[in-house]
Amino acid sequence: MKTTLPAFAQAIRSHDKLLQRHNLAIWVGAEPTFTDRHSEAPEWLTSALGPHKERHARRMLTEYLNQAPGGAVLRTLGRQYPGEDRPRWNLGLYQRRDGSPVWSGPPDPLLESEPLPLSQGALEEFWERLAQRLGARGWTALLFTVESYPSLRIVFRRDRLPLLANPMREPRLARPSLYGQPISPRGPRDELAEEGTFLLGIGWPGPEQNLGEVAAPCVELPACSETALFLTLLEVVGEAANAARLPGVILTGFPPPMDATVAWTTLTPDPAVVELNAAPTPDAASFLDAARTGFAAAEAAGLSPYRLHYNGQVSDSGGGGQLTLGGSTPDGSPFLVYPRLLPTLIGYFNRHPALSYYFAGDFVGNSSQAPRPDERTTDMVEELALALTLLDRQRNPGPELLWQSLSPFLADPTGNPHRSEINIEKLWNPAWPGRGQLGLVEFRAFRMPPTPERLAALAALLRAIVARLILKPESPEFRHWGRDLHDRFALPFYLRADLWEVLDDLASAGLGLGQPLIAELLDDSYYQLGEVECGDCRLSIRRALEFWPLLGDAATREHGQSRLVDASTARLEISLRARPGVEPAALADWRLAANGYRLPLRREDELDGETWLSGVRYRRFKPWIGLHPTLAAQGPLELTLGHLHQPEMLRITLHEWKPQGGGYEGLPADLAEAAARRAERFVVERIYGAPAAPLLEPPPPALTPYCFDLRWL
Repeated sequence: MKTTLPAFAQAIRSHDKLLQRHNLAIWVGAEPTFTDRHSEAPEWLTSALGPHKERHARRMLTEYLNQAPGGAVLRTLGRQYPGEDRPRWNLGLYQRRDGSPVWSGPPDPLLESEPLPLSQGALEEFWERLAQRLGARGWTALLFTVESYPSLRIVFRRDRLPLLANPMREPRLARPSLYGQPISPRGPRDELAEEGTFLLGIGWPGPEQNLGEVAAPCVELPACSETALFLTLLEVVGEAANAARLPGVILTGFPPPMDATVAWTTLTPDPAVVELNAAPTPDAASFLDAARTGFAAAEAAGLSPYRLHYNGQVSDSGGGGQLTLGGSTPDGSPFLVYPRLLPTLIGYFNRHPALSYYFAGDFVGNSSQAPRPDERTTDMVEELALALTLLDRQRNPGPELLWQSLSPFLADPTGNPHRSEINIEKLWNPAWPGRGQLGLVEFRAFRMPPTPERLAALAALLRAIVARLILKPESPEFRHWGRDLHDRFALPFYLRADLWEVLDDLASAGLGLGQPLIAELLDDSYYQLGEVECGDCRLSIRRALEFWPLLGDAATREHGQSRLVDASTARLEISLRARPGVEPAALADWRLAANGYRLPLRREDELDGETWLSGVRYRRFKPWIGLHPTLAAQGPLELTLGHLHQPEMLRITLHEWKPQGGGYEGLPADLAEAAARRAERFVVERIYGAPAAPLLEPPPPALTPYCFDLRWL
């Protein structure tokens, strides 16, 4: 039974108190993703960019700004992936953590659709007043113009040194706008700012600035390495804009500096979703508050954390729900303060596949967005085990050694370090200074949660695991699962049992999460397809995990793009349990079949009885591009349950679409209609008195220890 929200919040606060009692500072951030579940336009199915996505993001940011007045809206450079001709848009809200305002100038016209009334003379007045304000701070400033955007420019220094040897002949002062040129994969670089010279640009944006539909004056800000400088610069720009009576201002340019005193929340486009890069928080309670704000902002903008498919199936938004752990500063990251933590964490995740799969989306495995390190080739798995052992022999491995030792293994089979269950791109990458040396570890094997409470429960789980490995250090033991990884742990039953082992381990270490959080984590409604009783037993059918293969040459699938997989195979978990008051031994007389073949069942003992279960794999549909071109679709799937000595028999037919044939008219309007469509496809018939047909024995190639693969038939 789901807990109440006040009880959940209390459990979160209790978790925080446990970590505070041990003086553990473990900051947590998240990247929840939201989609327009009513739309089937490419931007909400496969593409990162589209005509309406930024409008939804601007609405989300407006909701954020309403909750936190005094924040600065920054439309800074986004990322640029191979094959894209310009950086993606990036909308952000920059705030002080103590709540004091950082921006008192004219607002960003986020939701305006008409150009702001402003003359060129007013723009030039703002330009001049801004230079005067810089000078009033004791900073040397020089105004000049160039032919390209932004045409009005100011160069300044904070010290008494000359601006440049010959400013009028310095080509870098006439550099093109950041938005009109490609950026390095390592991020944009401001060479002038690195030398203490700062360049401001002012102008009307052109189409290459990709700033949406509003025409408003833009200020292109330089890179600032110090938060104090950036905050002062925002103050000066706001004062000058107010003095010039500008009705609105758009702040663009380089991403802002970060430290423990400020928070930067951004919205960016990704395939099928808007990604919310939430500012990290020092504890789970503030994380829950921030998550609730983000979910509410998405709902107000017409976006959802889940999708509803035509046949009623529910999936996540399509962009995942990654979580990040670190510290208030890079040096304060627990992964750098406790250098043995990361190797033992990798070993802990290896030994507990539930952490990789139970909360994952529909696409898992070595070609997914978050493959486990042991899903690579056998020789790489053996090398990783050796790397962990060698690190364990080091008394105090430094950040560079951690990176050099582990980064080759925390990548997908093509070597992409972003696609990894445990992503250390931002831990201490010597080839990516600044952004790559933040002491952060990202956990990517999470589907987008449907509620902020689920997201907060996952954050608490990760923080508790990290705290347990800090307080009770252990050697990074590594287990070779072999076939069990994609056979046994494809079934929710075994993942749930493994998750219980993790929860019990945390409780034994004095870091138990409390019943409200445990109930949220163990909620398995995502997997449930149907349940029915027959005689003295209960039959449950749950969708299981399937490891879809990547099609084509994986090495050519560039970072940041959607990839083509064969998703035609589905896996189910079929289980039997005795009804309350019935002896488990009674299950031995029941026979279960799939499409006429006897289904071998495994008997598993639990605290409250026995479960008999098996996995079933079959081809749901025949793809237009995919594996096995001669293999037809095998739906609908027919399951029969009969007893050796009782006349009643149960026949369950699982339809992919309407049982009467044809498709559904439009997507489900809501979760209730989606549930009705799923129930319609789960057809139950009770047959009395008819002799059961003899069951066929499955051929050996179709059997694994935990699954029966109908595709072999």
